Amino acid sequence: MTTGEKRFGPFDIVVVPFPYADRLAEKRRPALVISNRKLAPHGVIWVAMITSAENEPRSSDVAIVDFTRAGLPAPSVVRPAKIACIEPSRIDRRIGRLNKTAARKVGQRLRGFIAA
Repeated sequence: MTTGEKRFGPFDIVVVPFPYADRLAEKRRPALVISNRKLAPHGVIWVAMITSAENEPRSSDVAIVDFTRAGLPAPSVVRPAKIACIEPSRIDRRIGRLNKTAARKVGQRLRGFIAA
């Protein structure tokens, strides 16, 4: 990590250019940091997509009840099934933080997707 580089912790909500899964494009959007600092020496951060609660729901979505604390303008959900691996320098800024209850639910959903 270079001097002055920002650090982001688990369950921070950040703005990133999130890649689409079905095409070679990105969209600047909020995302949830889901990796811990042990990944930092590898020069990457894992993030999960955050999208509007108005979109078609998915069974693994986790509602962000306190969207004001999260720094979001409207009710939203974390989509643990859609994650990206990005370099910290691609993060625009931190806008908020997920509350503990929602963070615990996201962790449970992520563990359900990880091979063990």
